[in-house]
Amino acid sequence: MWKGFLSKLPRKTSASGRGADLDSGQCSNGAGNGNPIQRTSSCGSIPSGRSTSTIKRMSSAIFPSSVVAGIEPLVSFKDVPNSEKQNLFVSKLNLCCAVFDFSDPNKSSAEKDIKRQTLLDLIDYVDSSSSRFSEAVIAASSRMFAVNLFRVFPPNYRSGSSGGGEGEEEEPMFEPAWCHLQLVYELLLKFIGSSSLDAKVGKKYFDHSFIVKLLNLLDSEDPRERDCLKTILHRIYGKFMVHRPFIRKAVSNIFYHFVFETDRHNGIAELLEVFGSVISGFALPLKEEHKIFLWRVLVPLHKPKSVGVYLQQLTYCVTQFIEKDPKLASSVIIGLLRYWPITNSQKEVMFLSEIEEILETISTAEFQKCMVPLFRRIAQCIKSSHFQVAERALFIWNNDNVISLIAQNRQMIMPIIVPALEHNSQNHWNQAVLNLTDNVKKMFSEMDDVLFSACLVKYKEDEETQASLESKRRLTWEKLESAASFQPVTGHTAVLVGRQPSANLIATLI
Repeated sequence: MWKGFLSKLPRKTSASGRGADLDSGQCSNGAGNGNPIQRTSSCGSIPSGRSTSTIKRMSSAIFPSSVVAGIEPLVSFKDVPNSEKQNLFVSKLNLCCAVFDFSDPNKSSAEKDIKRQTLLDLIDYVDSSSSRFSEAVIAASSRMFAVNLFRVFPPNYRSGSSGGGEGEEEEPMFEPAWCHLQLVYELLLKFIGSSSLDAKVGKKYFDHSFIVKLLNLLDSEDPRERDCLKTILHRIYGKFMVHRPFIRKAVSNIFYHFVFETDRHNGIAELLEVFGSVISGFALPLKEEHKIFLWRVLVPLHKPKSVGVYLQQLTYCVTQFIEKDPKLASSVIIGLLRYWPITNSQKEVMFLSEIEEILETISTAEFQKCMVPLFRRIAQCIKSSHFQVAERALFIWNNDNVISLIAQNRQMIMPIIVPALEHNSQNHWNQAVLNLTDNVKKMFSEMDDVLFSACLVKYKEDEETQASLESKRRLTWEKLESAASFQPVTGHTAVLVGRQPSANLIATLI
Protein backbone atom coordinates (compact mmCIF):
# COMPACT_ATOMS: atom_id res chain seq x y z
CA MET A 1 0.00 0.00 0.00
CA TRP A 2 2.80 2.37 0.92
CA LYS A 3 4.62 1.63 -2.33
CA GLY A 4 1.46 2.44 -4.23
CA PHE A 5 1.14 5.71 -2.37
CA LEU A 6 4.73 6.67 -3.11
CA SER A 7 4.33 5.93 -6.80
CA LYS A 8 1.69 8.66 -7.01
CA LEU A 9 3.85 11.29 -5.36
CA PRO A 10 6.26 13.54 -7.31
CA ARG A 11 9.86 12.44 -7.25
CA LYS A 12 13.06 14.49 -7.29
CA THR A 13 14.91 14.60 -10.55
CA SER A 14 18.26 15.42 -9.04
CA ALA A 15 20.23 14.28 -6.02
CA SER A 16 22.11 17.56 -5.83
CA GLY A 17 21.12 20.78 -4.15
CA ARG A 18 20.78 21.04 -0.42
CA GLY A 19 23.35 18.37 0.33
CA ALA A 20 26.22 20.49 -0.96
CA ASP A 21 25.24 23.28 1.39
CA LEU A 22 25.01 20.96 4.40
CA ASP A 23 28.29 19.17 3.80
CA SER A 24 30.27 21.81 5.61
CA GLY A 25 28.08 21.57 8.72
CA GLN A 26 28.68 19.56 11.86
CA CYS A 27 26.62 17.60 14.33
CA SER A 28 25.41 19.85 17.11
CA ASN A 29 24.88 17.04 19.58
CA GLY A 30 28.22 16.46 21.29
CA ALA A 31 29.09 13.88 23.88
CA GLY A 32 29.56 14.54 27.54
CA ASN A 33 32.87 16.16 26.72
CA GLY A 34 31.31 18.49 24.14
CA ASN A 35 33.12 17.14 21.07
CA PRO A 36 30.90 17.30 17.97
CA ILE A 37 31.01 14.86 15.08
CA GLN A 38 32.79 16.75 12.32
CA ARG A 39 31.20 16.19 8.93
CA THR A 40 33.51 15.92 5.93
CA SER A 41 32.47 17.07 2.50
CA SER A 42 33.40 14.05 0.40
CA CYS A 43 34.56 10.48 0.48
CA GLY A 44 38.07 11.53 -0.37
CA SER A 45 38.50 14.05 2.43
CA ILE A 46 41.17 13.59 5.04
CA PRO A 47 41.96 15.37 8.30
CA SER A 48 43.79 18.64 7.84
CA GLY A 49 47.47 18.91 8.68
CA ARG A 50 48.37 15.56 7.13
CA SER A 51 49.78 15.40 3.63
CA THR A 52 48.02 13.28 1.06
CA SER A 53 51.19 11.36 0.31
CA THR A 54 51.37 10.05 3.88
CA ILE A 55 47.76 8.92 4.14
CA LYS A 56 47.18 5.20 4.40
CA ARG A 57 43.73 3.75 3.88
CA MET A 58 42.70 0.46 5.37
CA SER A 59 41.07 -2.05 3.07
CA SER A 60 37.29 -1.84 3.06
CA ALA A 61 35.69 -3.64 5.94
CA ILE A 62 33.49 -6.62 5.13
CA PHE A 63 29.88 -5.44 5.20
CA PRO A 64 26.78 -7.65 4.94
CA SER A 65 26.08 -8.34 1.29
CA SER A 66 23.58 -6.00 -0.35
CA VAL A 67 22.54 -5.95 -3.99
CA VAL A 68 20.78 -2.78 -5.16
CA ALA A 69 19.50 -2.29 -8.67
CA GLY A 70 18.82 1.29 -9.66
CA ILE A 71 17.63 2.83 -6.39
CA GLU A 72 15.70 6.07 -6.79
CA PRO A 73 15.53 9.10 -4.51
CA LEU A 74 12.36 9.28 -2.45
CA VAL A 75 10.26 12.38 -2.15
CA SER A 76 11.11 15.18 0.25
CA PHE A 77 9.53 15.38 3.69
CA LYS A 78 8.04 18.78 2.81
CA ASP A 79 6.07 17.15 -0.02
CA VAL A 80 4.04 14.83 2.23
CA PRO A 81 1.56 15.63 5.00
CA ASN A 82 2.64 15.38 8.63
CA SER A 83 0.63 12.20 9.10
CA GLU A 84 2.76 10.43 6.49
CA LYS A 85 6.21 11.76 7.43
CA GLN A 86 7.09 8.89 9.74
CA ASN A 87 6.11 6.39 7.04
CA LEU A 88 8.35 8.28 4.61
CA PHE A 89 11.08 8.23 7.26
CA VAL A 90 10.86 4.42 7.36
CA SER A 91 11.03 4.24 3.56
CA LYS A 92 14.12 6.41 3.49
CA LEU A 93 15.69 4.24 6.19
CA ASN A 94 15.02 1.15 4.09
CA LEU A 95 16.63 2.84 1.09
CA CYS A 96 19.72 3.57 3.20
CA CYS A 97 20.09 -0.13 3.99
CA ALA A 98 21.81 -0.38 0.61
CA VAL A 99 25.55 -0.89 1.20
CA PHE A 100 28.14 -0.07 -1.45
CA ASP A 101 31.73 -0.98 -2.21
CA PHE A 102 33.92 2.07 -1.62
CA SER A 103 37.16 0.46 -2.70
CA ASP A 104 36.31 1.78 -6.20
CA PRO A 105 35.21 5.44 -5.90
CA ASN A 106 33.71 5.42 -9.40
CA LYS A 107 31.50 2.39 -8.83
CA SER A 108 27.76 3.15 -8.32
CA SER A 109 28.55 6.84 -7.86
CA ALA A 110 24.99 7.98 -8.66
CA GLU A 111 23.47 5.56 -6.15
CA LYS A 112 26.01 6.62 -3.52
CA ASP A 113 25.03 10.26 -4.01
CA ILE A 114 21.36 9.38 -3.65
CA LYS A 115 22.03 7.52 -0.40
CA ARG A 116 24.13 10.40 0.91
CA GLN A 117 21.37 12.89 0.18
CA THR A 118 18.83 10.59 1.81
CA LEU A 119 20.96 10.36 4.97
CA LEU A 120 21.12 14.16 5.07
CA ASP A 121 17.31 14.29 4.78
CA LEU A 122 16.98 11.83 7.65
CA ILE A 123 19.33 13.87 9.84
CA ASP A 124 17.35 17.05 9.17
CA TYR A 125 14.07 15.30 9.95
CA VAL A 126 15.35 13.98 13.31
CA ASP A 127 16.67 17.47 14.10
CA SER A 128 13.30 19.10 13.44
CA SER A 129 10.94 16.35 14.61
CA SER A 130 8.80 17.07 17.64
CA SER A 131 6.44 14.09 17.58
CA ARG A 132 7.20 10.77 19.22
CA PHE A 133 8.88 8.16 17.02
CA SER A 134 6.65 5.18 16.42
CA GLU A 135 7.89 1.68 17.19
CA ALA A 136 8.11 1.00 13.44
CA VAL A 137 10.45 3.98 13.06
CA ILE A 138 12.65 2.80 15.95
CA ALA A 139 12.79 -0.76 14.59
CA ALA A 140 13.66 0.42 11.06
CA SER A 141 16.29 2.80 12.43
CA SER A 142 17.93 0.06 14.48
CA ARG A 143 18.03 -2.19 11.43
CA MET A 144 19.55 0.53 9.20
CA PHE A 145 22.24 1.33 11.76
CA ALA A 146 23.09 -2.35 12.12
CA VAL A 147 23.31 -2.94 8.36
CA ASN A 148 25.56 0.07 7.76
CA LEU A 149 27.79 0.01 10.83
CA PHE A 150 28.24 -3.55 12.03
CA ARG A 151 30.95 -5.21 10.00
CA VAL A 152 34.03 -7.37 10.29
CA PHE A 153 37.36 -5.59 10.26
CA PRO A 154 40.14 -7.00 8.09
CA PRO A 155 43.00 -8.75 9.91
CA ASN A 156 45.46 -6.42 11.60
CA TYR A 157 48.91 -7.11 10.19
CA ARG A 158 50.53 -4.06 11.71
CA SER A 159 53.25 -4.38 14.30
CA GLY A 160 52.40 -3.73 17.91
CA SER A 161 53.65 -0.77 19.89
CA SER A 162 57.24 -1.38 20.83
CA GLY A 163 57.79 0.70 23.89
CA GLY A 164 54.58 2.17 25.15
CA GLY A 165 55.77 5.74 24.78
CA GLU A 166 53.29 8.50 24.13
CA GLY A 167 54.93 9.36 20.83
CA GLU A 168 54.98 5.81 19.49
CA GLU A 169 51.44 5.61 18.11
CA GLU A 170 51.39 4.29 14.58
CA GLU A 171 50.03 6.37 11.73
CA PRO A 172 46.22 5.94 11.64
CA MET A 173 44.52 4.20 8.76
CA PHE A 174 41.30 5.60 7.35
CA GLU A 175 38.05 3.92 6.31
CA PRO A 176 37.22 4.46 2.61
CA ALA A 177 33.46 4.38 3.32
CA TRP A 178 33.71 7.21 5.85
CA CYS A 179 31.67 9.68 3.79
CA HIS A 180 28.60 7.48 4.39
CA LEU A 181 29.55 6.03 7.76
CA GLN A 182 29.99 9.51 9.17
CA LEU A 183 26.43 10.46 8.29
CA VAL A 184 25.09 7.21 9.71
CA TYR A 185 26.94 7.90 12.97
CA GLU A 186 25.62 11.46 13.05
CA LEU A 187 22.08 10.18 12.50
CA LEU A 188 22.53 7.57 15.25
CA LEU A 189 23.79 10.23 17.68
CA LYS A 190 20.88 12.56 16.93
CA PHE A 191 18.36 9.72 17.03
CA ILE A 192 19.53 8.44 20.43
CA GLY A 193 19.66 11.96 21.84
CA SER A 194 16.30 13.02 20.45
CA SER A 195 13.48 13.72 22.89
CA SER A 196 11.18 12.02 20.36
CA LEU A 197 12.76 8.63 21.19
CA ASP A 198 10.98 6.88 24.03
CA ALA A 199 13.66 5.05 26.04
CA LYS A 200 11.16 2.40 27.15
CA VAL A 201 10.50 1.43 23.52
CA GLY A 202 14.03 2.09 22.27
CA LYS A 203 15.66 -0.26 24.78
CA LYS A 204 14.03 -3.22 23.00
CA TYR A 205 15.82 -2.43 19.74
CA PHE A 206 19.00 -0.84 21.06
CA ASP A 207 19.51 -3.93 23.18
CA HIS A 208 22.49 -5.83 24.59
CA SER A 209 23.36 -7.36 21.23
CA PHE A 210 23.34 -3.94 19.56
CA ILE A 211 25.52 -2.47 22.31
CA VAL A 212 28.08 -5.29 22.14
CA LYS A 213 28.41 -4.92 18.37
CA LEU A 214 28.76 -1.16 18.78
CA LEU A 215 31.51 -1.67 21.36
CA ASN A 216 33.32 -4.04 19.00
CA LEU A 217 33.55 -1.22 16.46
CA LEU A 218 35.81 0.69 18.86
CA ASP A 219 38.64 -1.53 17.65
CA SER A 220 38.49 0.38 14.34
CA GLU A 221 41.81 1.76 13.15
CA ASP A 222 40.14 4.97 11.97
CA PRO A 223 40.40 7.55 14.79
CA ARG A 224 37.43 9.47 13.38
CA GLU A 225 35.19 6.45 13.79
CA ARG A 226 36.39 5.81 17.34
CA ASP A 227 35.70 9.43 18.24
CA CYS A 228 32.12 9.14 16.94
CA LEU A 229 31.60 5.88 18.81
CA LYS A 230 32.89 7.43 22.02
CA THR A 231 30.28 10.19 21.75
CA ILE A 232 27.47 7.77 20.89
CA LEU A 233 28.38 5.32 23.68
CA HIS A 234 28.22 8.15 26.18
CA ARG A 235 24.79 9.14 24.85
CA ILE A 236 23.47 5.56 25.01
CA TYR A 237 24.72 5.21 28.58
CA GLY A 238 22.83 8.35 29.53
CA LYS A 239 19.64 7.48 27.60
CA PHE A 240 19.07 3.86 28.59
CA MET A 241 19.57 3.56 32.33
CA VAL A 242 18.48 -0.07 32.27
CA HIS A 243 21.50 -0.94 30.11
CA ARG A 244 24.11 0.75 32.31
CA PRO A 245 25.18 -2.34 34.34
CA PHE A 246 25.50 -4.35 31.13
CA ILE A 247 27.57 -1.63 29.44
CA ARG A 248 29.96 -1.51 32.40
CA LYS A 249 30.30 -5.30 32.35
CA ALA A 250 30.82 -5.42 28.58
CA VAL A 251 33.50 -2.73 28.72
CA SER A 252 35.20 -4.56 31.62
CA ASN A 253 35.35 -7.69 29.46
CA ILE A 254 37.03 -5.71 26.67
CA PHE A 255 39.63 -4.48 29.16
CA TYR A 256 40.19 -8.00 30.54
CA HIS A 257 40.67 -9.36 27.02
CA PHE A 258 43.13 -6.58 26.22
CA VAL A 259 45.20 -6.83 29.42
CA PHE A 260 45.39 -10.57 29.91
CA GLU A 261 45.12 -11.98 26.37
CA THR A 262 45.70 -9.85 23.29
CA ASP A 263 47.60 -6.73 24.44
CA ARG A 264 46.09 -5.12 21.34
CA HIS A 265 43.05 -2.85 21.01
CA ASN A 266 42.65 0.49 19.26
CA GLY A 267 39.89 1.97 21.41
CA ILE A 268 41.16 1.72 25.00
CA ALA A 269 41.72 5.48 25.30
CA GLU A 270 38.20 6.24 24.04
CA LEU A 271 36.59 3.72 26.40
CA LEU A 272 38.49 5.20 29.35
CA GLU A 273 37.45 8.70 28.31
CA VAL A 274 33.80 7.65 28.42
CA PHE A 275 34.29 5.97 31.78
CA GLY A 276 35.97 9.06 33.18
CA SER A 277 32.64 10.91 33.00
CA VAL A 278 30.75 7.79 34.14
CA ILE A 279 32.92 7.51 37.27
CA SER A 280 32.42 11.18 38.06
CA GLY A 281 28.68 10.46 38.22
CA PHE A 282 28.92 7.56 40.67
CA ALA A 283 26.86 8.08 43.81
CA LEU A 284 28.40 7.94 47.27
CA PRO A 285 29.16 5.72 49.02
CA LEU A 286 30.70 3.79 46.13
CA LYS A 287 29.19 0.40 45.40
CA GLU A 288 31.39 -2.65 45.79
CA GLU A 289 30.98 -3.29 42.06
CA HIS A 290 32.67 0.03 41.28
CA LYS A 291 35.56 -0.63 43.65
CA ILE A 292 36.10 -4.03 42.03
CA PHE A 293 36.24 -2.26 38.65
CA LEU A 294 39.03 -0.07 40.02
CA TRP A 295 41.08 -2.94 41.46
CA ARG A 296 40.52 -5.56 38.77
CA VAL A 297 40.33 -3.38 35.65
CA LEU A 298 41.88 0.06 36.02
CA VAL A 299 44.93 -0.93 38.06
CA PRO A 300 45.85 -3.92 35.80
CA LEU A 301 45.54 -1.60 32.78
CA HIS A 302 48.95 -0.28 33.85
CA LYS A 303 50.46 -3.63 32.85
CA PRO A 304 50.45 -3.49 28.99
CA LYS A 305 53.50 -2.02 27.31
CA SER A 306 51.28 0.34 25.29
CA VAL A 307 50.01 2.09 28.44
CA GLY A 308 51.48 5.39 27.24
CA VAL A 309 48.80 5.62 24.53
CA TYR A 310 45.99 5.85 27.10
CA LEU A 311 47.78 6.82 30.32
CA GLN A 312 46.23 10.29 30.49
CA GLN A 313 42.68 8.89 30.40
CA LEU A 314 43.61 6.07 32.79
CA THR A 315 45.12 8.47 35.33
CA TYR A 316 41.99 10.62 35.15
CA CYS A 317 39.76 7.62 35.90
CA VAL A 318 41.95 6.56 38.84
CA THR A 319 42.05 10.04 40.34
CA GLN A 320 38.26 10.32 39.93
CA PHE A 321 37.88 7.22 42.11
CA ILE A 322 40.24 8.63 44.74
CA GLU A 323 38.38 11.94 44.79
CA LYS A 324 35.16 9.99 45.35
CA ASP A 325 36.66 7.85 48.10
CA PRO A 326 40.07 9.00 49.46
CA LYS A 327 40.44 5.69 51.33
CA LEU A 328 41.18 3.99 47.99
CA ALA A 329 44.46 5.87 47.49
CA SER A 330 46.73 3.48 49.40
CA SER A 331 45.34 0.40 47.64
CA VAL A 332 45.84 2.07 44.26
CA ILE A 333 49.48 2.88 45.07
CA ILE A 334 50.11 -0.69 46.25
CA GLY A 335 48.56 -1.91 42.99
CA LEU A 336 50.84 0.36 40.94
CA LEU A 337 53.86 -0.98 42.83
CA ARG A 338 52.74 -4.50 41.95
CA TYR A 339 52.79 -3.64 38.23
CA TRP A 340 55.89 -1.45 38.41
CA PRO A 341 58.01 -1.78 35.23
CA ILE A 342 61.49 -3.18 35.82
CA THR A 343 63.11 -2.93 32.39
CA ASN A 344 61.06 -0.16 30.74
CA SER A 345 62.39 3.27 31.69
CA GLN A 346 59.66 5.15 29.78
CA LYS A 347 56.95 3.41 31.78
CA GLU A 348 58.83 4.13 35.01
CA VAL A 349 58.72 7.84 34.23
CA MET A 350 54.98 7.56 33.54
CA PHE A 351 54.35 5.68 36.78
CA LEU A 352 56.28 8.27 38.77
CA SER A 353 54.14 11.04 37.24
CA GLU A 354 50.94 9.22 38.15
CA ILE A 355 52.21 8.51 41.67
CA GLU A 356 52.89 12.21 42.17
CA GLU A 357 49.38 13.07 40.97
CA ILE A 358 47.88 10.64 43.48
CA LEU A 359 50.08 11.97 46.29
CA GLU A 360 48.68 15.45 45.68
CA THR A 361 45.27 14.35 46.98
CA ILE A 362 46.12 11.52 49.39
CA SER A 363 45.33 11.87 53.09
CA THR A 364 47.99 11.44 55.76
CA ALA A 365 46.38 8.26 57.09
CA GLU A 366 46.34 6.61 53.65
CA PHE A 367 49.85 7.82 52.92
CA GLN A 368 51.19 6.13 56.04
CA LYS A 369 49.75 2.78 54.88
CA CYS A 370 51.88 2.69 51.75
CA MET A 371 54.79 5.08 52.31
CA VAL A 372 57.44 2.49 53.19
CA PRO A 373 57.13 0.29 50.05
CA LEU A 374 56.48 3.38 47.95
CA PHE A 375 59.65 5.20 48.98
CA ARG A 376 61.71 2.04 48.73
CA ARG A 377 60.69 1.98 45.06
CA ILE A 378 61.35 5.72 44.70
CA ALA A 379 64.80 5.18 46.23
CA GLN A 380 65.53 2.56 43.57
CA CYS A 381 64.41 5.04 40.91
CA ILE A 382 66.67 7.74 42.36
CA LYS A 383 69.64 5.39 41.95
CA SER A 384 68.64 4.44 38.41
CA SER A 385 71.41 4.78 35.84
CA HIS A 386 68.78 6.05 33.39
CA PHE A 387 68.95 9.79 33.98
CA GLN A 388 65.28 10.45 33.07
CA VAL A 389 64.05 8.00 35.70
CA ALA A 390 66.36 9.41 38.39
CA GLU A 391 65.49 12.96 37.39
CA ARG A 392 61.72 12.31 37.48
CA ALA A 393 61.97 10.64 40.90
CA LEU A 394 63.87 13.65 42.29
CA PHE A 395 61.35 16.08 40.80
CA ILE A 396 58.79 14.75 43.28
CA TRP A 397 60.46 16.96 45.89
CA ASN A 398 59.30 20.02 43.92
CA ASN A 399 55.70 19.26 44.95
CA ASP A 400 54.66 21.13 48.09
CA ASN A 401 52.01 18.56 49.06
CA VAL A 402 54.53 15.74 48.82
CA ILE A 403 57.08 17.73 50.84
CA SER A 404 54.45 18.23 53.55
CA LEU A 405 53.72 14.49 53.72
CA ILE A 406 57.42 13.65 53.83
CA ALA A 407 58.05 16.20 56.59
CA GLN A 408 55.30 14.71 58.72
CA ASN A 409 56.73 11.20 58.29
CA ARG A 410 60.43 12.01 57.97
CA GLN A 411 61.42 9.53 60.69
CA MET A 412 60.39 6.67 58.35
CA ILE A 413 61.22 8.20 54.98
CA MET A 414 64.63 9.79 55.49
CA PRO A 415 66.41 6.53 56.42
CA ILE A 416 65.11 5.07 53.14
CA ILE A 417 65.93 7.99 50.83
CA VAL A 418 69.21 9.39 52.25
CA PRO A 419 71.28 6.28 51.29
CA ALA A 420 70.01 6.58 47.72
CA LEU A 421 70.97 10.26 47.65
CA GLU A 422 74.46 9.54 48.95
CA HIS A 423 74.86 6.73 46.43
CA ASN A 424 73.99 9.20 43.66
CA SER A 425 76.39 11.81 44.97
CA GLN A 426 79.24 9.32 44.78
CA ASN A 427 78.38 7.31 41.70
CA HIS A 428 75.90 8.90 39.29
CA TRP A 429 77.21 10.02 35.91
CA ASN A 430 74.63 12.70 35.01
CA GLN A 431 75.27 16.26 36.16
CA ALA A 432 71.58 17.25 36.21
CA VAL A 433 70.82 14.30 38.50
CA LEU A 434 73.75 15.26 40.74
CA ASN A 435 72.43 18.82 41.03
CA LEU A 436 68.93 17.62 41.90
CA THR A 437 70.41 15.19 44.42
CA ASP A 438 72.26 18.01 46.15
CA ASN A 439 69.05 20.07 46.27
CA VAL A 440 67.10 17.25 47.94
CA LYS A 441 69.92 16.65 50.41
CA LYS A 442 69.88 20.34 51.30
CA MET A 443 66.11 20.19 51.72
CA PHE A 444 66.38 17.23 54.10
CA SER A 445 69.11 18.99 56.04
CA GLU A 446 66.92 22.05 56.50
CA MET A 447 63.92 19.89 57.39
CA ASP A 448 65.68 18.00 60.23
CA ASP A 449 69.43 18.40 60.42
CA VAL A 450 69.84 16.02 63.36
CA LEU A 451 67.96 13.20 61.67
CA PHE A 452 69.69 13.85 58.35
CA SER A 453 73.12 13.70 60.03
CA ALA A 454 72.17 10.50 61.81
CA CYS A 455 71.09 8.96 58.49
CA LEU A 456 74.43 9.96 56.94
CA VAL A 457 76.35 8.39 59.84
CA LYS A 458 74.27 5.23 59.56
CA TYR A 459 74.88 5.13 55.79
CA LYS A 460 78.66 5.43 56.29
CA GLU A 461 78.63 2.71 58.96
CA ASP A 462 76.63 0.43 56.68
CA GLU A 463 79.04 1.12 53.84
CA GLU A 464 82.03 0.31 56.04
CA THR A 465 80.37 -2.86 57.28
CA GLN A 466 79.53 -3.88 53.75
CA ALA A 467 83.09 -3.16 52.60
CA SER A 468 84.44 -5.24 55.48
CA LEU A 469 82.16 -8.14 54.59
CA GLU A 470 83.19 -7.90 50.95
CA SER A 471 86.86 -7.94 51.97
CA LYS A 472 86.40 -11.01 54.18
CA ARG A 473 84.46 -12.78 51.44
CA ARG A 474 87.18 -12.03 48.92
CA LEU A 475 89.93 -13.30 51.27
CA THR A 476 87.96 -16.47 51.93
CA TRP A 477 87.69 -17.20 48.21
CA GLU A 478 91.37 -16.50 47.70
CA LYS A 479 92.23 -19.04 50.44
CA LEU A 480 89.88 -21.56 48.88
CA GLU A 481 91.49 -21.09 45.48
CA SER A 482 94.98 -21.35 47.00
CA ALA A 483 94.13 -24.55 48.91
CA ALA A 484 92.51 -26.07 45.85
CA SER A 485 95.52 -25.33 43.67
CA PHE A 486 97.72 -27.71 45.75
CA GLN A 487 95.30 -30.63 45.56
CA PRO A 488 95.51 -33.15 42.73
CA VAL A 489 92.37 -33.27 40.66
CA THR A 490 91.30 -36.84 39.92
CA GLY A 491 87.76 -37.07 38.68
CA HIS A 492 85.09 -36.07 41.17
CA THR A 493 87.39 -35.61 44.15
CA ALA A 494 86.15 -33.88 47.28
CA VAL A 495 88.78 -31.50 48.61
CA LEU A 496 88.80 -30.63 52.33
CA VAL A 497 89.92 -27.07 52.94
CA GLY A 498 92.15 -26.39 55.97
CA ARG A 499 91.18 -25.01 59.35
CA GLN A 500 90.19 -21.57 58.26
CA PRO A 501 86.89 -19.83 59.11
CA SER A 502 85.47 -21.76 56.19
CA ALA A 503 86.99 -25.10 57.19
CA ASN A 504 83.60 -26.80 57.02
CA LEU A 505 83.22 -25.83 53.34
CA ILE A 506 83.86 -28.49 50.75
CA ALA A 507 84.70 -27.59 47.21
CA THR A 508 83.95 -30.19 44.60
CA LEU A 509 86.44 -29.78 41.79
CA ILE A 510 85.91 -31.29 38.42
